[in-house]
Formats: sequence, C-alpha cells, structure tokens
Amino acid sequence: MPDIKSMGVSAQIAAMPTLPIKELWALWDAHFPRRPEHTNRNYVQARLAYRIQELAYGALPSGVRNHLAACGAKHSKIKTPERNGRGSEIHLMPGSTLVREWDDREYRVTVTAAGQYEIDGQTFKSLSAAARYITGTQWSGPRFFGLKGGQGRDSGGGR
Repeated sequence: MPDIKSMGVSAQIAAMPTLPIKELWALWDAHFPRRPEHTNRNYVQARLAYRIQELAYGALPSGVRNHLAACGAKHSKIKTPERNGRGSEIHLMPGSTLVREWDDREYRVTVTAAGQYEIDGQTFKSLSAAARYITGTQWSGPRFFGLKGGQGRDSGGGR
C-alpha cells in the first residue's frame, strides 16, 4: 500500500479503516498536537477525515459552522449550561485548531479535551485569555479568532 499522505483526499479517507492502529496514530500525530482523551477508533477516523478535508478544501464558513452548531444544540440530548446573558456561547470540538496571524506570525490555538485552549505549550481557560497572550492587550477572543462578527477589541478597534 502506498503512503497514505501521497493519496488523494477520498483515497486517504477510504483507506483509514484498513490502516493498522499504529499507522492511524502516526497520521493523527501528523495532524494534531496531542492525542484525544478518548481513543475510540471511529472518533479518531472521523476527526482525521474532517481534518484532511479541511486542509484540502478549507474550513466551513462561519455561518455554516454556526448553523450546524445551533442545530446540534437544539437536537442534542446533551444539554450545556445557558450563557449568562452576554450572548451565545461558542462551542468548539476538542482537537479543533484556530489559526490567526498577528504581527507577521501565525498562531495556532488548539481546543483541548477539557474545553480549554492551548498555544505554544500553554493552556488558557478562555479564547480571550489566548488572544491576550498573543497580543498583550484585552480582546474578545471569539472576535479575535473570527468566530463572532468582525475582528476587533471589545471596544471595536482592530489590527
């Protein structure tokens, strides 16, 4: 079997169920900074398939992502606590990576299994704390990472 990374997107995804688990983990390690807490093969394959497609075709537009999240929240049997009235909370899947360029440097923030945000080996409890780490100033994390209307500080500024 040829190297899976040299195959097309569809062939890579189709080959995953036949891969030995050791090779599946090698593929995971090439795409994500840390292994998931739950090591269910179906979960690993699904996350890898999404990531491979995301790299090849780009991420879902934020409007589609928000619509899918709303549908999932509406129909899910797992209920999350309501937001404290300051707007809708943004939920990201563990393993998701947010990319932001700032001062000519690309930053990659990964959502951990615990729902925290890791960047440069440091973990933060909120996206706003991660944005503050990157910029040195107070920002709305969801806005800074493009998850909410426009990019900018809480007061409306931006870079």
